[in-house]
Amino acid sequence: MIAILSPSTPDERIQEIVQFIEKHELQAHVSKGMERTVIGIIGQFSPSFGEQVRQLKGVENVVRISKSYKLASRDFHPDNTVIDWKGVKIGGDDLVIMGGPCAVETPEQIDEIARLVKAAGGQVLRGGAFKPRTGPYAFQGVGVEGLKMMKEAGDKHGLLTITEVMTPEYVDICAEYADIMQVGTRNMQNFDLLRKLGTIKNPVLLKRGFSATYDEFLNAAEYILAGGNPNVMLCERGIRTFETYTRNTLDLAAIPSLKTLSHLPVISDPSHGTGRRELVESMSKASVMAGADGLIVEMHTDPDNSMTGDGVQSLYPDQFAKLLHELEQIAPFAGKKFDTKKVPLNV
Repeated sequence: MIAILSPSTPDERIQEIVQFIEKHELQAHVSKGMERTVIGIIGQFSPSFGEQVRQLKGVENVVRISKSYKLASRDFHPDNTVIDWKGVKIGGDDLVIMGGPCAVETPEQIDEIARLVKAAGGQVLRGGAFKPRTGPYAFQGVGVEGLKMMKEAGDKHGLLTITEVMTPEYVDICAEYADIMQVGTRNMQNFDLLRKLGTIKNPVLLKRGFSATYDEFLNAAEYILAGGNPNVMLCERGIRTFETYTRNTLDLAAIPSLKTLSHLPVISDPSHGTGRRELVESMSKASVMAGADGLIVEMHTDPDNSMTGDGVQSLYPDQFAKLLHELEQIAPFAGKKFDTKKVPLNV
């Protein structure tokens, strides 16, 4: 249920309404939009409680939200959420590009890739320190040392960093070294992990499970939001279908659909969404035109010899730079701003 407040309701009165709700052992989540303030009411309450709230001074209306996810719903938060982390704004007018390798391998490797991401116009360095793999004998990442390598490279080149966190026990240390926590497709419904991520303030990039519906996806996001962390991004990374030519099927319709259902920023992953280097460019452009707030793209200096074996979906540095220059040209048509700072293509 949400309580819609009158536009002129002062902060003191908002706090009094919150205290009234919490006195009934319910959670109150305040969302201030450009045109109105909404208080989301979470918990078990009687039908008469809604009428009690409606009678409170400053309350304009009370509306029940039928969706199982409340805080992630656009009904609760009509305006787009904009995550501002160290000056990088995700979900607003800017197109945000996250680029880098599937996995951190060596200090020299991640430093050089960070330099190339920055030179091309990217804002976030991606890299995995802990790698969930289908097979138990595949490369699993270099662990905490990889986090330290990536932080050093990000700090040196002025980039935010994003890395995947796999278990609740590693959330705090990953949050210490990296800016953005990524939840992989296999962990979308790891509810203990989601609850733990709700206790921190670092932005979380939640990837859609490869067989998850939009409803299941948004309910997973709800776990993080309900825990107190409002900085959640949704990532469409492709779903499992009958097609075998591509690694996954990138669900482009998910981007505008999620933007309709939710206020959270939506990121597209054309690398995992296709699994084929030659398709990343076209799917990146299509994602932007579909309304994506950003892209997370794999790039490697030597993709054919990457330790994860995912090189077939990783762009070469010159391809990455070319893509970003072309995105600069099409971004305005999607209502986005993106400036590569006119860096020459031979970065």
